[in-house]
Amino acid sequence: MPLPVYLLALAVFTMGTSEFMLAGLLPDIAADLGVPVSTAGLLTTAFAAGLAVGAPLAAALARRWPTRPTLLAFLSLFLAAHVWGAVTEDFAVLFATRIVAAFANAGFLAVALTATAALVAQDQKGRALSVLLGGTTIATIAGVPGGALLGALTDWRATFWAVALLCVPAALGLLKGLPSTPETDGPRLRTELTALRQPRLILVMCLGALVNAATFGAFTYIAPVVTGTAGLGALWVPVVLVLFGAGSFTGVTVAGRFSDRRPGRTIAIAGPLLLLGWCALALGAAHPAALLPLAFTQGALAFAVGSTLIARVLYEAADAPTMAGSYATAALNVGAAAGPVLAGFALAAGATGPLWAAAVLVAAALLLAVPGRRVFTG
Repeated sequence: MPLPVYLLALAVFTMGTSEFMLAGLLPDIAADLGVPVSTAGLLTTAFAAGLAVGAPLAAALARRWPTRPTLLAFLSLFLAAHVWGAVTEDFAVLFATRIVAAFANAGFLAVALTATAALVAQDQKGRALSVLLGGTTIATIAGVPGGALLGALTDWRATFWAVALLCVPAALGLLKGLPSTPETDGPRLRTELTALRQPRLILVMCLGALVNAATFGAFTYIAPVVTGTAGLGALWVPVVLVLFGAGSFTGVTVAGRFSDRRPGRTIAIAGPLLLLGWCALALGAAHPAALLPLAFTQGALAFAVGSTLIARVLYEAADAPTMAGSYATAALNVGAAAGPVLAGFALAAGATGPLWAAAVLVAAALLLAVPGRRVFTG
């Protein structure tokens, strides 16, 4: 893979840490700012909603801008939002900072996805994408548990400062290593938007939204499962996050080797296993011996399926070269926005409610994928 792909992955690691870190911090944020945990969970929804709306908007605004300064501008805005969030005492202001950070993340990721696809051969998009998303999965292994541990040892604000500081080396890496490119030419925006009329593209975007809704819904409320249902101490939350992150890195890495050539087989195998895994985790969450290994396998399966669907969006949106990345980002984050909301309602039924909600969402995706399975074969 070209060096710029890895530099982009470094920045994605920083942003992925922020995107996922609230899973281990919600109880502390809720207690500090005087809101229920379910209300604090809306911070995840705000971030995902900002990504979903911001991705196509930012991509449309920046579609003809030079790549390197555009990425640096989005990263700088992301840094500023975290400094703002670290010092606020108002939940509404924190909520607003998550939307601003999400917009910056959306713009960055949309441009980065398109840039990554352009840096490699046509038949290597899935593999390059697995490297880029490796930044997110490494964030779930190291950044997110580290943030949860930092929050447990100090407070949740320290994690926001840590993310802001991580933006600095990421920006320097892009400045030094990413080649400067001129303003880009491409189809008219109206032409690229017509790609959204294609049934195959709509299908894979819907599937990605459903699977990501399941992942984010369950992941957002994993802390109550660990400390409540399983009866483990607060310091076990980072352990579970590490296991989930290690699984996600494994899943995206393995799927990256097959998503270009055998996407149908990847979905056909990993999809049903993902459904069974959420059911098994809901049933066995009270037992640490089941919770810990299932956290790993669910991370692997969720990201194997999710990364394969992202790759298919890029393939199906080939006629929209500057907007394809935003379509993938928007689809996945519609799910990431809806998932915690649905899981928040399911939380009323108990700590394992979000896990059952995740199973229902994956089941819906599989039912939708069966009649549309030709999209994975050519």
